[in-house]
Amino acid sequence: MKKAGEVVAKVFDECSKLMKPGVSTYEINAKAEEVITSCGCTGPCKGYYEYPAMTCVSVNDTLIHGIPSTKIILREGDLVSLDVVANYQGYCADATRTFKIGITGERANRLLDVCKQAFFNGVSLIKPGIHLGDVQEAIQKTVESNGYNVARQFTGHGIGKSMHEDPSIPNYGKSGTGPILTKGMALAIEPMILEGKKDTRILGDGWTVKSRDGKLTCHYENTVVVTDDGYEIITLTEEEKKLYV
Repeated sequence: MKKAGEVVAKVFDECSKLMKPGVSTYEINAKAEEVITSCGCTGPCKGYYEYPAMTCVSVNDTLIHGIPSTKIILREGDLVSLDVVANYQGYCADATRTFKIGITGERANRLLDVCKQAFFNGVSLIKPGIHLGDVQEAIQKTVESNGYNVARQFTGHGIGKSMHEDPSIPNYGKSGTGPILTKGMALAIEPMILEGKKDTRILGDGWTVKSRDGKLTCHYENTVVVTDDGYEIITLTEEEKKLYV
């Protein structure tokens, strides 16, 4: 899983170079697929219920599951979420980063900051013996206290030999409830937040999830492993490790 996590992080490093105006989401996915396969991994998203790509690339009001396309061209000020899963020798890692395209406005910057803060506020509680609801409540409180909403229909999840495993991990909950964490559990923690109302809609392609009111969205995710006395995030880039470890 750690090797898979390193490959996911490498995808972010390589794709970050393409995050600029004029680049299509198709080009971003193509680079991600190149990195994943060149590192000896597979991309379990591709073919998952006929999903056509190894990544999801979601822009602005698209919360999750944006299908890469030559017709979606990045523009100055956009927020772009890149969701990546890699499988190395039968084990998966999953993470998402939201990138700023060029100079972004205060609205976008604040939304991204709160989304990342929600993740770390929740994950900071992880250790054996706590309830998963403790993490969920911390994420929800961080998001809602800043005037935003968490998506209700979509959740984080356990991860391991399969991309999606139990338990389901909503970004809302109550402290002291839910499964009790134990050493060795691997969790994909992923705040998915909306600038406006919590309502979403799915486009006719059956995948693309947008905010119903057309306002901005943000998504931040890592694969987190429960250790002896805390946690380890296995999908951070080298630069992120300097900031967060």
